[in-house]
Amino acid sequence: MRKWQRIMGLAIGLGAVVSGCKEQAPSDQDKDRVPEADLVEYVNPYIGSGGHGHVFVGANVPFGGVQLGPVNLTEGWDWCSGYHYSDSTIIGFAHTHLSGTGIGDLGDVLVMPVVGEVSVAKGVPEQPETGYFSYFDHENEVVEAGYYAVQLDRYDVYAELTATSRAGFHQYTFPESDESKLLFNLKQGIGWDVPTETHIELVNDTTLTGYRFSKGWAKDQKLYFAAKLSKPVVSFEVFDENEPVAGKSLTGKEVKALMEFATTADEKVLLKVGISPVSVVNAMDNLKEEIPHWDFKRTVADAKSNWNHELNKIQVEMDDEVEMTKFYTALYHTMIAPSVFNDHNGDYAGADGKVRNDTTFTNLTTFSLWDIYRGCSPLYTIFQQNRMEDIVKSMLKIYEQQGKLPVWHLVGNETNTMPGYSAVPIVVDAYLKGIPMDTVLAYEAVKASAMRDELGLDKVKELGYIPADGEVESVSKGLEYALSDWCIAQMAKGFGAQEDVAYFSKRGKYYQHYFDPNVGFMRGRIADNEWRKPFSPFTSIHMKGDFTEGNAWQYTWLVPQDVEGLVELLGGREAFISKLDSLFLVEGDMGEEASNDITGLVGQYAQGNEPSHHVTYLYGYVGQSHKTAEKVRYILKNLYANDPDGLSGNEDVGQMSAWLVLSSLGFYPVEPAGGKYVWGSPTVNNATIRMDNGKTLHLTVKGNSEENIYIQNITFNGKPYSSQFLMHEDLLKGGEIVVEMGSEAAEHRLK
Repeated sequence: MRKWQRIMGLAIGLGAVVSGCKEQAPSDQDKDRVPEADLVEYVNPYIGSGGHGHVFVGANVPFGGVQLGPVNLTEGWDWCSGYHYSDSTIIGFAHTHLSGTGIGDLGDVLVMPVVGEVSVAKGVPEQPETGYFSYFDHENEVVEAGYYAVQLDRYDVYAELTATSRAGFHQYTFPESDESKLLFNLKQGIGWDVPTETHIELVNDTTLTGYRFSKGWAKDQKLYFAAKLSKPVVSFEVFDENEPVAGKSLTGKEVKALMEFATTADEKVLLKVGISPVSVVNAMDNLKEEIPHWDFKRTVADAKSNWNHELNKIQVEMDDEVEMTKFYTALYHTMIAPSVFNDHNGDYAGADGKVRNDTTFTNLTTFSLWDIYRGCSPLYTIFQQNRMEDIVKSMLKIYEQQGKLPVWHLVGNETNTMPGYSAVPIVVDAYLKGIPMDTVLAYEAVKASAMRDELGLDKVKELGYIPADGEVESVSKGLEYALSDWCIAQMAKGFGAQEDVAYFSKRGKYYQHYFDPNVGFMRGRIADNEWRKPFSPFTSIHMKGDFTEGNAWQYTWLVPQDVEGLVELLGGREAFISKLDSLFLVEGDMGEEASNDITGLVGQYAQGNEPSHHVTYLYGYVGQSHKTAEKVRYILKNLYANDPDGLSGNEDVGQMSAWLVLSSLGFYPVEPAGGKYVWGSPTVNNATIRMDNGKTLHLTVKGNSEENIYIQNITFNGKPYSSQFLMHEDLLKGGEIVVEMGSEAAEHRLK
């Protein structure tokens, strides 16, 4: 059995999914389908926990609001999720985490088991006597979908964690001691997060409540909690940071508390913690609803069953176990967020800070939209169609509350991180694919988001471009705006709004204003007849230049909405192919100020960052699909691996993994909305995709091997099918796709 899947001393079978949570429960139709395979066996959560992957490691359920996992003592960019595989320290287990971001936040309600007299300060690295942190060894650590366990060396305590959507479940095996304790640390957050007000109260000898208000990446965060202990506490101490204060409750900026009890050798002490964005009462109700018992094994089984159910929506067969592990770990990573951000009674905290109640949908947060619109969100429209309905409705609620669609929304806060209004392609894509929504409100929202005057949009409306001397990252913003505006034009067609079609189609062509034919690249424009100087296509100046986490080599291709227009702009088919070939070969110095996110380089192509993710598939538009096949196969083999440093860049809340999932299936979206997928080179031998509309798509890949990487022929339900594009409208019908592979390229003319 794989090490990361070993559960020490725990015999766990698949059980029922936790009730009371709309987004988790499988339907009766699902239960009647083919028995589910044990696909959680192929999930290795360590992938991406090293290098610059920044993934969450711990216990959670798909799209859950609780991510219960360890936090290392070390801090820094590679600890954005609170944990890095290179580390060997733990300061506790927090109930909220981000996964794969470039900024650290959350880390709410940190709990740490300790034994004996220790300081409530976390301590200084390599000086255990200065605090309470403990060392651990990966040999005594278990990471699985829905379960985490580790031996805390300093205290001889074995910690085990699992979770539901709104509650965390801890099981600690203590040694014999009269001074066994649980430390609640409300001061500690992750990354930028710092507390503004915290509160804790011992309600009775087994119940603890409180809240943690903080600011960080998200400026106004509120989290309430209610905790139940399986045995009474003997003593309870509260601390104002590190100074003891008399009483059973305390409100302050950096509150901590110690709950003490005696334990016998190997005694298991259980702790359940419910959370809420609204109130302590709701946190307690969430806890009662989701974990009404003290059966830790049952909750682990439920979490694993929950993961298994979602993973089984895409069943694949591949040549070896390593590739299966890469595939299912990637699919797992696409379902850590967006995360639940409401209570069982329908209460949620809106983008305007007001509490609302709506039981018609599951409110979600953690919208890394600039990343996921490219591949992860389109993947959801295939295997998470019902959840896409909640995603869109959550974003439309945010629009109503803050006046524009979310940009990068986190726990009720707009962070305005990353360029563009990337909710637009997601909403329009969902609309064009028939995801249920309030279409009138959605159309209003996408137009309103595009017609604001902030972040260079005033200049887009006035000049058609953003002058580089007046707005940072002007080229990236302008290109992102143009592709989103093209999307609005597609939605306008559905409404018969011809003036909007013309207007936004024109804006969708504004990418042309950033192209300098004299140098052959997109670049910063100062005025109609003036470009920013000096210019190098290699230069990247992080957060101060004309590009966001990239350079001209990478951003010249960010015209997925109009590839034919880009071909013409670059001088025609042959010139386009030549320049695209060069992208994967050229090397140059990006400068000392280049973004850390530009990673996974093949020439100047950057698999480690999202603006490049569609580029390998551009060959499919110019009759060069064999080059897509070659490059996709190379990337899948060399830039993804079954080890902690297995990602070539930030996971980016599912997008890095979505690229692998889609590319392994053999297709990927280039156009940002509408459902046109470009065929690549499938690495699966078989795939069965079960969709929420009740249809099933079977994909059979014949003759697949390391040599046979080129698509020769495709049939759909026995009839010849295009080997250039797969259309979403066909995919939705279900049926049988057969792809024949070969060792020689079989190019197809554009149709």
